[in-house]
Amino acid sequence: MKPIVYFIGAGISILLSIYIFIFGTWANHEIMAVFISTWAPTIIGIGIFNTLLGILDEMCCAHKRIEDRQTKQEN
Repeated sequence: MKPIVYFIGAGISILLSIYIFIFGTWANHEIMAVFISTWAPTIIGIGIFNTLLGILDEMCCAHKRIEDRQTKQEN
């Protein structure tokens, strides 16, 4: 996924928690708002992790191509 998707998800999480904190009418709405607000760092962390996995995958593919070229030149 593109990084913007993770930031949009985190933004929606923050806006939802603010909405529930301000406009919630049930007994534990403040606790629920705090719980939902913890989703934002988790979503951003998942986005960073997936981006780093993509970079690692590209580096491994590039390294394999370099090794293949070197073995072809030796033969």
